[in-house]
Amino acid sequence: SKNEISITQVKKLPALFGEPDLIKTIQMMPGVVSAGEGTSSFFVRGGSSDQNLILIDEAPIYDPSHLFGLFSVFNADVIKDSELYKGGIPSRYGGRLSSILDVRSKDGNNQHLEGAAGLGSIASRFMVEGPISKGNSSFILSGRRSYLDAFLKAAGEDGLVHFYDVNAKVNWRKNNENRVFASVYLGRDVFKSADLFSFGWGNKTATIRWNHLFNDKLFSNSTIIGSNFDYALEITDPLQGFEWTSHIQELTAKQDFGWFYSPTLTVEFGASSTYRSFAPGTIAPTGENANFEKLAQDQLYALDHSVYVEAQQQLSNKLNINYGLRYFLFQNIGEGDLVYYKDVNDNVNIERTGKEHFSAFETIKMYHGAEPRFSLRYMLGVTSSMKFSYNRMYQNTHLIASGTVPLPFNTWQPSGYYLKPQRSDQVALGYFRNFFKNELKSSIEAYYKYQKNITDFADNAQLFFNQDLPTEFRQGTAQSYGLETYLEKTKGKLTGFISYTLSKAERTIPGVNLSQSFLANYDRRHSFNILATYDLNERWVFGTNFTYGSGRPITLPSGRYEIEGQYYPDYISSRNGYQLPAYHRLDLSATLTPPRNERKKIKSSWVFSAFNVYSRKNPFSVYTQQKEDPEGNAIPNEKEARMIYLFPILPSVTYNMTF
Repeated sequence: SKNEISITQVKKLPALFGEPDLIKTIQMMPGVVSAGEGTSSFFVRGGSSDQNLILIDEAPIYDPSHLFGLFSVFNADVIKDSELYKGGIPSRYGGRLSSILDVRSKDGNNQHLEGAAGLGSIASRFMVEGPISKGNSSFILSGRRSYLDAFLKAAGEDGLVHFYDVNAKVNWRKNNENRVFASVYLGRDVFKSADLFSFGWGNKTATIRWNHLFNDKLFSNSTIIGSNFDYALEITDPLQGFEWTSHIQELTAKQDFGWFYSPTLTVEFGASSTYRSFAPGTIAPTGENANFEKLAQDQLYALDHSVYVEAQQQLSNKLNINYGLRYFLFQNIGEGDLVYYKDVNDNVNIERTGKEHFSAFETIKMYHGAEPRFSLRYMLGVTSSMKFSYNRMYQNTHLIASGTVPLPFNTWQPSGYYLKPQRSDQVALGYFRNFFKNELKSSIEAYYKYQKNITDFADNAQLFFNQDLPTEFRQGTAQSYGLETYLEKTKGKLTGFISYTLSKAERTIPGVNLSQSFLANYDRRHSFNILATYDLNERWVFGTNFTYGSGRPITLPSGRYEIEGQYYPDYISSRNGYQLPAYHRLDLSATLTPPRNERKKIKSSWVFSAFNVYSRKNPFSVYTQQKEDPEGNAIPNEKEARMIYLFPILPSVTYNMTF
């Protein structure tokens, strides 16, 4: 249930607008499905997108998308390694139910200066790394920016769209026993229409880590992490103009230890504390003649503490086990007011019965629990093994969203008086075998996941700027299960993998869908992917990927009411009762590396790629509207469904160079 993603292979694959994308490769792994185009979010083994913990140098990223999914926040030039855990999650990780994506950036070259740059159709990037003090300290700095806004401006358009991000890291080795790392990520998207609106969102993270070696058996990592995700929307109008802002911020202190007790036993243990601040939303008038006043939802605060211990032990030549325990203590704290309701599940006839004020850092609600983890590997022979894992996870941050596709303007809330922590229990069993001297790797895994206190919302819920938001919360259970197959070729001119997943994900939420079970809106019964690269010679490398996924469920009206000749809003018969058409797409690429002049230190290459080669109209969403006749006149009492799709075939050319 763990995938290590090779950034070298990612760079050889077809890339949208020539930009290598780690997330798009992850979306092709077994057990992982995509919501489709328009987002970099992904769904792992029947879990929702907010149940994935996405880390860059240990700092959490809350929205991994640029330009609504055209790009992700990860610049391939600075990535050292990345690991995706779908199960068997180590005890040092916590806070999410479904997966951990742990991305680490390069440390920087401490011997000599080198760099890379790329000029693409939509965006360009650069990276430079080198020593600060040769052999002892180094740095790496990278940046990307799109220039679609420049093209629009040159074409006379007033709409400006762009994104940028910056990665920076310094690495200092004081001596053989002490090393210090500091890394920063800044990224933002901006959409502007000069006379109508502007909106933007972005992530900021910072990590400082001190590695200390006590002796040849004991070492420690001391880490301080900061993260901020925010967005802002502004509407320009003298009367109705407003600015809407929201953010989630967190600060974490961690202490981790590793103890190499013997060649057959390694123990890891540690503790962490996190402070989080949630600002669900503030809307303030901006027009000179505004006819409304500032409205702000209460800011929320939380403390999240944990301790863990984990052991990796080799019991025999055939049997290895990993076992551990994580324990968390969560506090929803003030300053803030807690509103009491006569019936918190009644979102129509809302009746408040009281209010209680809590001072700063005073506990409003506290939760705690144990998270056992266990996994084993049993060698059946030199080339084959069986593996088993079980893990329990808790999650105390909840995404407040009613749609399928996670948008930047969704907000987050902590567990509290009306929201219990979400919990997940998962078991997985797999058979793994290598062939032809490890040139081919194959696996088949089965999993079952049961989730409790899963957050959903009442039908027709009003989620934004609702002062009685707790009356919209609904919590219930979810279950998912599936079978994953994987075949990878790692050597030779032709490399790549084929994956297939058969799965099902459903929910049962009291008060939702008449309390009947329904498919999760990210359920895809079948998911099939092919990813391959072919090194023809020293000059040409070809890449391709093909992806297919069953249509995901969607909620659509099945009728409407007529009372005394008057028609009323659409009737929804069931949650996610319809299915979108299947999603499939083929991408191709070719990389040309001209012969290198040994007298020149610059090495260059050209990347030619095509996204969605046969221009499939993949569904982004479906909506209903009044049906029209061929002349464009509305047909009384009739509606029709219309599909939105985003991308036809998109060719691109990128020029890359390294020095």
